[in-house]
Amino acid sequence: MTRYDVKRDLKQCYAPRNTDWALVDVPAQRFIAVDGHGDPNTSADYTRAVEALYAVAYTIKFTSKNALGRDFVVGPLEGLWWSDRPEVFITRAKDAWHWRMLISQPEWITDDLIDEARQAALTKKGLPTIAQVRRETLTEGTSAQVLHVGPYDDEGPVLARLHNEYLAANDLRMSGHHHEIYLGDPRRAEPAKLRTILRQPVRTGSMIVSAP
Repeated sequence: MTRYDVKRDLKQCYAPRNTDWALVDVPAQRFIAVDGHGDPNTSADYTRAVEALYAVAYTIKFTSKNALGRDFVVGPLEGLWWSDRPEVFITRAKDAWHWRMLISQPEWITDDLIDEARQAALTKKGLPTIAQVRRETLTEGTSAQVLHVGPYDDEGPVLARLHNEYLAANDLRMSGHHHEIYLGDPRRAEPAKLRTILRQPVRTGSMIVSAP
């Protein structure tokens, strides 16, 4: 049985090599998601959200394998981040951050299967945040994207270049939330070796588009 792996099947989105900003076309994708607010390093809600997502994600995986005969690798943790003041991402004022944590789902995973897996995981694990896990579809389209290697708190200068140089030089405007994909496990990897994909949906500067 060949296992679906989003990192392999969508290499342009999950395995970039460019370490400076470049444009990529991101197809529509389906996710499971949990929303929250605050510093991910200190927020208990953030920890509970990630635990809930993985509990549901692995329940979906095993249900798909056993009931449908279709196996897949659980995708990496992803996050959308936003604030009323975009500069807080450069200054790393994390208490002002809003977040939506995500794990991608193969296209054959139905809404009903997700709902059933959420209920099964809630019954088995007893984690109240599992009840907050919901379905989410993203249609980001044209996006600026870069592979960042190093600690999360070193992203500030990379984002400053995007906001202050790259967008204006390419006649682009931000058109959605800042998106991060975490390819490394901060519990195991040295901070200097962490690999994070940074992504920002964009539109041409002549179009006036509001972020969702």
